[in-house]
Amino acid sequence: MQTTSWVPLFPEQASTFAWQVDLLYFYLIAVSVAFTIPIVVAVFYFGIKYRETEKYATPDEMHGSMVLETVWSIIPFIISMTIFLGGAAVYFNQFTPPDDAMEIYIVGKQWMWKAQHQTGHREINELHVPVGRKIKLTMTTEDVLHDFFIPAFRTKMDVVPGRYTYMWFEATKPGKYHLFCAEYCGLNHSGMGGYVYVMEQRDFDNWLSGSVAGQTPVEQGRDLFMNKLGCASCHAGGANQRGAVLEGVFGHEVKLTTGETVIADEQYIRNSILNPGAQIVAGYQPIMPTFKGQVTEEQLNALVAYIKSLTPGAGQQPGGGMTSPGTNPGQAANSMTPPRADRGAESAPGSNPNTPANSNTNR
Repeated sequence: MQTTSWVPLFPEQASTFAWQVDLLYFYLIAVSVAFTIPIVVAVFYFGIKYRETEKYATPDEMHGSMVLETVWSIIPFIISMTIFLGGAAVYFNQFTPPDDAMEIYIVGKQWMWKAQHQTGHREINELHVPVGRKIKLTMTTEDVLHDFFIPAFRTKMDVVPGRYTYMWFEATKPGKYHLFCAEYCGLNHSGMGGYVYVMEQRDFDNWLSGSVAGQTPVEQGRDLFMNKLGCASCHAGGANQRGAVLEGVFGHEVKLTTGETVIADEQYIRNSILNPGAQIVAGYQPIMPTFKGQVTEEQLNALVAYIKSLTPGAGQQPGGGMTSPGTNPGQAANSMTPPRADRGAESAPGSNPNTPANSNTNR
């Protein structure tokens, strides 16, 4: 971000679709000007030409014109359709994340932005990304509604409590760009900002190697799943399995006891952890307890990342894969050795002895 002695009219263009947003915006300005000026001029002209000069005068009879009616119907229709099609194309491009994007988790909180990379690196009110790489942000919030806004990238997205929202971008030039919360979120809303640092790939790699990394989201999720929350006692497979099979479920259809089918995406996994009774998988009993209030948003992100890693190829990002360094992605699905957890005995009431052994479903 260059420091200038003047205030720019528009933010710098620094993403692949910034020029598309600006082009559509300038087109809207041009259309507005093209209609506003003639209408204002006509108002003044007709106001003077047809001003009242005689009380109770009978005006001349006016007849309609089919040509005029047709023209001022067709032209506005064409203009409105070009606006609609242009806006739809820009929207579809901005809010359809590519499959090969590098994923970063974002959690909003009064009044800061917390980011976690797939390598385990964490940031607060800062986001370091490489130039020329597609970046997907999976976002949620710990409290109220926020809005993640990067003016130079011409993109923004609401961050909504209780669900995931997504944003993606590809930065085109290295620099330091402002990051804002664009939704009034409380007393210190104006201070909820930061910077996005776009770096050359070599510099980004040096930044990763020069900063401290904790557990990756997958490693943290596996620790929660296997040890701290005891999920493996029901979901790890084997003769004692009482919960739905999780290997290979992400991105696939899940059949529910109601006969409906849903796609096992991030939102489904999140809801299944916080409200497991809402969507019961066919063939299983509603015995799973809720973890609402027991896990933080960051822990939820980690659990979702781990369950995604159990499906080969799901969530594997170039240069920012979901498995830890040195781990074969295919090994994750076979690593669910169930430790004994305090979730009840094998014959506990509510266990399902008829659970399908190879069900490809999740709850």
